[in-house]
Amino acid sequence: MLRYALGFFIVALIAAVFGFTGIAVAAAGIAKLLFFLFIILFVVSLLAHVLRRQ
Repeated sequence: MLRYALGFFIVALIAAVFGFTGIAVAAAGIAKLLFFLFIILFVVSLLAHVLRRQ
């Protein structure tokens, strides 16, 4: 999932360089959403692992 976020971030950067502001904003929004979703899933997974060890 982090790979998808990174991919959308790269698409947003390329679109921003070429001046496609609508595409850049959409790709950056998707990348941001996927990044935060990845962070949330990581924290939940980490907590589940810690609680399972006890």
